[in-house]
Amino acid sequence: MADNKYVKILGRYVNGILHPFLVVEGYFLGERKEIFFEITGKKIDSKLVIISPINNRFILKAAVPLYAHKIDLVLIDDKKIIITTVSNNLPMRIYDRILYQQGIKVKRTAKIIKKICGLTYASVKNIWEEHHFIVPKGKKQKYKDEYKAKVRMILNKDYYNPYNTNQYLRWIKENEKEPVYEDLKYRPLISILIPVYNSSKKNLKKCLDSILVQHYGNFEVCLAYDISKSTEILQTLKEYEEKDKRISIVYHKEDGNISTATNSVFDSTKGEFVALMGDNDIIASNTLYEVVKALNDNADLDFIYSDEDRLDFNDRRCYPHFKPKFSPDTFHSFNYIGHFALLRTSIVQKIGKFKSEYMEAQEYDFFLRFLEQTTPERVYHIPKILYHWRLLEESNNTSLQSQESLIENGRKVLVNHMKKLGKDVTVSVPITSASYVVNYIVKKEPLVSIIIPTKDLASTLEVCLKSIYNETVYNNYEVIIINNRSEKDETFELFDRYKKEHENFKVIDADIDFNYSRLNNLAAKECAGDYLLFLNNDTEVVSKDWIANMVGYAMQKHIGAVGVKLFYPDNTIQHGGVVLSKSIAAHHAFLKYSCYENGYAERLLIPYDYSAVTAACMMVKRDKFNEVKGFEEELKVAYNDIDFCLKLIDKGYYNVFLPQVTLYHYESLSRGLNSTAEKYKIFLKEKSYFLNKWKKYTDNDPFYNPNLSDRYLFKLDRDENESHIN
Repeated sequence: MADNKYVKILGRYVNGILHPFLVVEGYFLGERKEIFFEITGKKIDSKLVIISPINNRFILKAAVPLYAHKIDLVLIDDKKIIITTVSNNLPMRIYDRILYQQGIKVKRTAKIIKKICGLTYASVKNIWEEHHFIVPKGKKQKYKDEYKAKVRMILNKDYYNPYNTNQYLRWIKENEKEPVYEDLKYRPLISILIPVYNSSKKNLKKCLDSILVQHYGNFEVCLAYDISKSTEILQTLKEYEEKDKRISIVYHKEDGNISTATNSVFDSTKGEFVALMGDNDIIASNTLYEVVKALNDNADLDFIYSDEDRLDFNDRRCYPHFKPKFSPDTFHSFNYIGHFALLRTSIVQKIGKFKSEYMEAQEYDFFLRFLEQTTPERVYHIPKILYHWRLLEESNNTSLQSQESLIENGRKVLVNHMKKLGKDVTVSVPITSASYVVNYIVKKEPLVSIIIPTKDLASTLEVCLKSIYNETVYNNYEVIIINNRSEKDETFELFDRYKKEHENFKVIDADIDFNYSRLNNLAAKECAGDYLLFLNNDTEVVSKDWIANMVGYAMQKHIGAVGVKLFYPDNTIQHGGVVLSKSIAAHHAFLKYSCYENGYAERLLIPYDYSAVTAACMMVKRDKFNEVKGFEEELKVAYNDIDFCLKLIDKGYYNVFLPQVTLYHYESLSRGLNSTAEKYKIFLKEKSYFLNKWKKYTDNDPFYNPNLSDRYLFKLDRDENESHIN
């Protein structure tokens, strides 16, 4: 069962005694292809369900005849390709099922053992470096508690996995309390627009009932009915129309599409705000109250959105999406806003209706056009799950042609939006994704100053310099070395050699005690570039177009600092953006994740706005650097780059992480880790300074989500009184 360039098989089994049932689970490695089961060359009925649009993970399932001894999993590319063949007999069915379940358990156990061994090694190493195993009595208990806490994390005893349905349901039970309602002075009319086509009677009733039980009652429901195959749908609509005078229906005489159906009810709406909803989906009982409460706090809001989750085939809530505050660069990567969304009607009337030429991406286009008419201050995120989006087998079992059309229409929407804003971009779609990577085209290359502080370590620095000069395709740059008291002959020989070989190479001597912030501030005054690229000497360039991509983002008016994806030498993640928290101050997101992983909501695959990025490789426009007065020199060693990024946010800029730009980072080779008592004291002092200064962001990182754990990133905190759940 070898993998190939098309599909990665995660598991397959046939079970059942009299009625065998075949299931194959995997994900597409490239573009989605047509995939199905065959018996002796004949295709059998099967259902393909995309269970994770984020990474094209799928389940293909089919009932197979008892007599079928072998079933081929077939994929159609230019020709028919057999991916794998599954045997079918009673002993094999039993064996496959047991092996599949046990294989998962063995892999999970091996992964846990590996992590605990790594943690133990790191802990022992730290105690040796810090104390040479002679640990003061006052610190013994501290080390024990820290070790136990990390082991508990590895064993999944302190957090829930949001993508594990059972764990997510337990988290809901612990955390979603009965809403407390207050009197609202401002009570605008809300028009909820719902196109109806071939929904089931059961789901449509649940949808409408979830609206009629809303605590906030000043709404109207505007439904557009396309001709349905089911007479039950029409009867259900008439029943609800008679049941509640707030429900009105536009009846179509012929089939249209979701855009034309929704457009048909736009003109009849009376509400000051409109909300869009699917005919199979439901909203929480406090949804309308929450959005109106936000309007009572700030009546100037034009656009309000919330967190959401899915309803599986058994009506269980699953796959939550906990979203950040409004993040323009994230939204240019995919429509993360989704549902529930409330929009000011006056702007809706100004921008026009849905565009049918962007089928399946019509909502993305609509939101982008809407956002052109407002400002970020008028867009508000409610960090509560107020919308439940139903997973439907028929909607997931779409053809390759339909999926490609959806992705391409979204790409067109984004390109047209950028053209309207006067920006030249390329928009690509990563493998195993339906999202987008935007790169801004740099027509005239501005001068970029690459600033590298260093002290000796000539061989390390040369790896960095070679990669810059050999890999970079951008032409207009200079390399500025900040020599901080180097002493070794090989270092000065390296400097002399590069000065002779490269006209754009310069060395500035800084005869001062190590202070990362002061060194970079000095260099910024000495260099000539319009754009400053701060780079560690222990890095190695991988992406040839790294500078061009960073400049493209850094030149945008709304962007402050631009960071990139950094790998350790073992191809695990060193930096995937920075998340703030009150418990740890600043986390490197996805630390030690595999370089092949996509991360939570594709954060390792597509550009995302973060509160901060690391200055191990960070670019900023010079005038923005000067606007915030550079790096804070009180922070000599730690948190200076995070502090710098937050100063930019305070000025109204966004900091963006670009995963399409990659470098290796041989972390902390120059300064070493905080392994001595003196270094550790400096670290603690600077951490305290940082936490006191930026409490408003560490208490609630706006580009993270307060529902997610601030200790275990992109997980959900477990109630301490609850027992462990698998």
